[in-house]
Amino acid sequence: MAKLFAVVKREYLERVRSPWFLIVTLFGPLFFATIMVLPGYLSIRGMRNSGVSQFTVLDATGTGLGERLADRIASRPNTDSLPPALAETVNAMPVVPRPVIEVLTADALAAREAQLVTEVQEKRLVGFLVIDSATVDKGEARYAGRNAGSVGETERIESALRSALLSMRIEAAGISATTAESLTRLRISLSADRITDRGKGGSGLASAFLGGGVAMLLYFSIVFYGQAILRGVLEEKTTRVAEVIVSSVSPDTLLAGKVLGVGAVGLTQQLVWLSSGVFFWTQRGALFKMLGMGAPPPMAFPTVSPTVLVALVLFFLLGYTLYASLFAAVGAMVGSQEEANQASQPVIMLLVFSIIFLQPVLLNPTGRLAQIVSWVPFSAPIIMPMRMTATEIGIGELAAVLAGVLAMCFACVWMAARIYRIGLLMYGKRPSMAELMRWIRQS
Repeated sequence: MAKLFAVVKREYLERVRSPWFLIVTLFGPLFFATIMVLPGYLSIRGMRNSGVSQFTVLDATGTGLGERLADRIASRPNTDSLPPALAETVNAMPVVPRPVIEVLTADALAAREAQLVTEVQEKRLVGFLVIDSATVDKGEARYAGRNAGSVGETERIESALRSALLSMRIEAAGISATTAESLTRLRISLSADRITDRGKGGSGLASAFLGGGVAMLLYFSIVFYGQAILRGVLEEKTTRVAEVIVSSVSPDTLLAGKVLGVGAVGLTQQLVWLSSGVFFWTQRGALFKMLGMGAPPPMAFPTVSPTVLVALVLFFLLGYTLYASLFAAVGAMVGSQEEANQASQPVIMLLVFSIIFLQPVLLNPTGRLAQIVSWVPFSAPIIMPMRMTATEIGIGELAAVLAGVLAMCFACVWMAARIYRIGLLMYGKRPSMAELMRWIRQS
């Protein structure tokens, strides 16, 4: 036990004292907060500075649809049904000027369109929108311009055109203009709250974010620290340090010490990241205000029971141990970094298999696909924690999945230990599958 503790202590302190560990641990949360907030901030800045109004509307409908469209482009969106925080952000945006409306006949449309193409090429115009009889009958319109690849601007034009066309059709059906206007500008704000056995469990959207965040955190931790064990074993093997170590410590103790020591490093980093995440969540209002984004939308943090917290830790420990033992076995049976990159591909593919189902499971955490994937021992350490934070999981199912992962963990550790005993002191070419099976049987 003393030798095991010595190996664990060495592996832990060696990595914790590394400058890269300190940089990633301390600045990692800041980086993730930046990539989460910066896109929204840039999107709002882009909307405020948008050139969507700098286009011309060629109206060949003969119905005045272009004027209706211009009114909607130049007006603020209806914020009555929006959350106060989002309404504040929308109202802070500058009013967009009306686009230029050119009313012409269908015969003159082609010639005028060709002229505007030249103006766009000469950068005297951003773009132009063509609406004609096909717009009135089928809802078809054409936009051409240098900003045609801007999703936000084209969506705004499309939304305004849809609202204007709908309003015109409603009035044609005999409904007053005021009623048509109120109908076409109606917006719905839907909030979704989880209900668990203990009552309401917070925002459903926040639960989805938490579930996806937990899954990605576990995935990257297993990949990073599993690879760290592979590199550590390979380095000790290629530098012949392992020959000195195994003279005083058994290979099984050395393997266990590496897995536990590096796992403790990963757990330490996760605790720091989770604490930082809670801090950024509680201070998000001040952060949004500082960036001029208005107050964040109200979103109650989902409740996490002590059972779920314990299960999350167990899934991380078991999942990490399972994959770390496989990475250690890979490091023991190869002799170079190139061979390690090739031999570790099957292990990495098992992890990628879990991430492939991340979005489908997050969209429907109670579906049959989510259940099946969360029962597979190799994907359960990532998928099941995501399901637990996104929806309610029964204690019986949770215990059964943990038992399955534990059994697979014991099998992988047993197999990896046998490969590690022989492979650590073997040099030369990478063993074949038949040789690996012989190592497992004879060690």
